[in-house]
Amino acid sequence: MNKTVVIHQPDFIPYLGFFHRFLSSELYLVLDHVQFVNGTSRAWTHRDKIKTPKGAQWLSVSVQKAPRDTPINQIEISTVVNWRAENLRLLEANYRTAPYYEEIMPYLRELYGTSDTMLADFNLRSIQMLMSLLDVVRPMIFSSALSPQGTKNELLIDLLKKVDATRYLSGVGARDYMDETLFHQAGIEVVWQNFQHPVYPQLHGDFEPYLSSVDALFNCGIDGSRRLLRGKQ
Repeated sequence: MNKTVVIHQPDFIPYLGFFHRFLSSELYLVLDHVQFVNGTSRAWTHRDKIKTPKGAQWLSVSVQKAPRDTPINQIEISTVVNWRAENLRLLEANYRTAPYYEEIMPYLRELYGTSDTMLADFNLRSIQMLMSLLDVVRPMIFSSALSPQGTKNELLIDLLKKVDATRYLSGVGARDYMDETLFHQAGIEVVWQNFQHPVYPQLHGDFEPYLSSVDALFNCGIDGSRRLLRGKQ
């Protein structure tokens, strides 16, 4: 029996493509034990973008300073900055005229009203919220619970074998460092995601792709976003 697995860090309120992979998989393996990356253009674990009249803007979770090699599951949320209220203010200010503001905003208020102290817990809560709204709920297993071994390709193969995966569904961004031969030797087929970002009516000017999924939800609603994700506009 084939078993397709997605592996990804527990990012904060991810974009539609993050959830698109779940439509063709049986399991989400949460990569929570790897190093938390901050301060680079590829740092998405604690932030994502929303749309404003001035263009895309980061919506971020403030975290406490930690040593460079600290894993994601040990990063603590800041208690000094009132980032929750600031995030809600930004969402309200930039989406209050969106067609589905009243439908979606209560879910976000509930998310920000939680008392999580760890980034991974809060992010997983945001992912589970979006999975439910987009109707792509999948079981999850945490890499930290699998006694992970190795780095890079070897790490992924180790994790995939431990969950009996036959296919690894990867985002195309991994092509630069993926050695498919190693996966094939381990009996695991590598499948590349084919995600064409849907275009939908959006506030604040020309369409901007690759924003947080909350942008689609505010503009298209729950039912509309579910259709968008499945290519049924």
